[in-house]
Amino acid sequence: MPVYEYTALDSSGKKLKGIIDADSLAAARQKIRHTGNYPVDIRETVPVSRTEKGREFTSLHLTQPVRQHEINVTTRQLATLLGAGIPLVPALNGLIEQTTNQSLKKIIAQIKDAVNEGNSLTSALSEHPRLFSKIYINMVRAGEASGSLEVVLEQLAEFGENQQAMKSKISTALMYPIFMALVGTVVLFILITFVVPTITKVFADTRQALPLPTIILINLSGFLQAYWWLVLALLIGLAFLVRYIVRRPRGRRAWDRLKLSLPLLGDLNMKIAAARLGRTLGSLLRSGVPLITSLGIVKNIFNNILLAEVIDEAMEHLEKGGSLSETLRESKWFPPMLVQMLAVGEQSGAMEKMLNKVADNYEREVETKIMAMTTMIEPVMILVMGLIVSFIVISILLPIFEMNQLIK
Repeated sequence: MPVYEYTALDSSGKKLKGIIDADSLAAARQKIRHTGNYPVDIRETVPVSRTEKGREFTSLHLTQPVRQHEINVTTRQLATLLGAGIPLVPALNGLIEQTTNQSLKKIIAQIKDAVNEGNSLTSALSEHPRLFSKIYINMVRAGEASGSLEVVLEQLAEFGENQQAMKSKISTALMYPIFMALVGTVVLFILITFVVPTITKVFADTRQALPLPTIILINLSGFLQAYWWLVLALLIGLAFLVRYIVRRPRGRRAWDRLKLSLPLLGDLNMKIAAARLGRTLGSLLRSGVPLITSLGIVKNIFNNILLAEVIDEAMEHLEKGGSLSETLRESKWFPPMLVQMLAVGEQSGAMEKMLNKVADNYEREVETKIMAMTTMIEPVMILVMGLIVSFIVISILLPIFEMNQLIK
């Protein structure tokens, strides 16, 4: 059944906007009139998503972006409605009425339309891969198969909120140092390129021998003033070159290895990967998704070739009758505590419980470590900025002191 977006006037002449599903344009117009409103403009939304050249495109030209927290809220609301005994289609109708985001409202209407035609909720969600991840769709599939859809949706909402909270904490912790670094770099560039030359011009006119720091400052300032565009072009070119190399198979492998091997950052990245593995795999297993299927989903969340290869090896090992902990123990990219907790979970039959404990522990460690790193970055940035400014000040003052000595 098509979905229509409409603009109408109510009995008082106030303009209203909304969406409605109907068999035809005429039926949609009649439905709007039955509500006591006068339709002004009715347009059919674009049909379901399509694939073009291997890339997924959503069905709607989304004028309002759909954020992850809105998906989480909608998931929790749907779980609450289903838990109250409301059938799926009326529950989706309730979501359409509660949702304020017009883009999300259209998508929910399309999902409801697909379900109303006899499709499963999993099939309807899979038509919108940009909004609903593989983890989301597979957990819903498991919930539909086991008859516990409301429980799985509650778990999905909790999982999404935890992931969003973790990302938010990391972003908030890194925002201030990154902002200060950018501002400091811009200020120093302006100072050296445009302010310093007006001061050092006086020393050049005196034609006296200048100290080495002053000569270095004058040459650096002159170079930046004349070739700042070249420096900017080189930086942009370097960024594109790195991006090109990283997109190549060998370059991507080297980049992923570097991310896991760098001092401080390598340990942090491994703990983030362990937290994601524990949280995602635990949620999938708790929802009834088989272990090998869950691992196939989990390997896509790492965004790291080396970690994905370890998971592939683990899947092969499991198919031969081995255990997950044995494969991860042979790899150097996963922390020992994760391997030990997995082994305990495999022996006790409570793997999802152990995985959730591991995720809780590593999420706390990641948050603590990031806070410690950002706390350390601030004084280091202040020290570096202070040294650069001190060099500029000394380079300017040294010739002045020498001129005073000559005058005396």
